[in-house]
Amino acid sequence: MKTYFFTKILTPLCAALILAFCLLSCTRCSEPPKEPVSNSYKKKLISYREGRVLFDEYTRTNHEVLMKARNGEPDSRWYWFSLEDMEGYIKYVKENAKKEKLKNPGIRIYMGKYPLNHPKNRMAKPEYAGYQTIFLVPTTQKRERTNAIARSASTEENTDVPSIESMNMTNLAPPPKTLSGTMP
Repeated sequence: MKTYFFTKILTPLCAALILAFCLLSCTRCSEPPKEPVSNSYKKKLISYREGRVLFDEYTRTNHEVLMKARNGEPDSRWYWFSLEDMEGYIKYVKENAKKEKLKNPGIRIYMGKYPLNHPKNRMAKPEYAGYQTIFLVPTTQKRERTNAIARSASTEENTDVPSIESMNMTNLAPPPKTLSGTMP
């Protein structure tokens, strides 16, 4: 009688408990679901040809002024971050914005210029001293104020978030004079 009870009732029950334990263990090991990525960027895509129009207009106007100010020496024309750096920085900004309970975080791109005496370890390459650069600054939606002037302003405006670090150390291209008007 004892054998019948063990083999007919306890064996399937033990097997079910072991199976349930294994299934629960496996679900805990799997990665959490990833945050969905918005397709809003698709409305902002431009063709290479449209980019070329922007590049050529910059060359014809702003770059000419910069070259005159630099005694004919060209300034940097493009900046590069790896996808890994960009993804990591975006994740860093999102995590810190969430901790600070910031609304609608974003990233503003600022133009800058390395001073000639800029610390060499704070640039991607020491020879970039004296060249313009870009740096990325986290932003958040401005908090609404109760006064009438603030109500007339757009709620889509954003402001810099100084408590979250900015990103620079980009690779840039100080082009030779002969290539200053061309886009790679």
